[in-house]
Amino acid sequence: MIQPGGNNSVIRLEEVWKIYPMGHQEVHALAGVDMDFRRGDFWAIMGPSGSGKSTMLNILGCLDRVSKGRYYIEGKEISQFNDDDLSEIRLRYLGFIFQSFNLIPQLSVQRNIELPLYYLGWSPQQSAERAMELAGKVGLSERLDHKPTELSGGQMQRVAIARALSNDPSILLADEPTGNLDTATGEQILDLLCELNQAGKTIIMVTHEADIAKRAKKRLHMRDGRVEAIEG
Repeated sequence: MIQPGGNNSVIRLEEVWKIYPMGHQEVHALAGVDMDFRRGDFWAIMGPSGSGKSTMLNILGCLDRVSKGRYYIEGKEISQFNDDDLSEIRLRYLGFIFQSFNLIPQLSVQRNIELPLYYLGWSPQQSAERAMELAGKVGLSERLDHKPTELSGGQMQRVAIARALSNDPSILLADEPTGNLDTATGEQILDLLCELNQAGKTIIMVTHEADIAKRAKKRLHMRDGRVEAIEG
């Protein structure tokens, strides 16, 4: 077993359970999951509805807490962290890409990209420079002053990716990142994710589509809250 915090380990789950009370019964959304996600990997998490893949992503993203077990991120055991500490972990180590983009419609592309940096205490000038750099990286240099409603779906997802990269996270977590896009645009977003992975970003993506999962280096199949199979 690779020890948490080893040079190649960015996330480690040890016997992680997520249990929800349901009346007089318990639902085991995760049931004793052991996983090691290494630096520079590109994972696709797959499984039928109710398999635990969304719960897994929520746990990995510190959006939900483990019921039992241990969760390590960048060598830190965070299973018992309070809400403020988990917020700090999200800001320091994680970037999120959602199916519905989750952009703020009243803000420009630039302001949407800058948003995490505000919470990190960056100066307006530093934030603006970072936003311009990232807009260029995702091909939106000419759209910095536009609002999300003035963009196509693919452009909105590119803004979301730029925002996810603003704090230079170790890990990108993507929840069905092409789910609201047509096939051609979805392929462009996957190409961009592959480029980011080749540049060193660790990416963990939830998808229910086998063709999309094939773009990842490794595939984690879940069923009934457990790891059913690993490919790659």
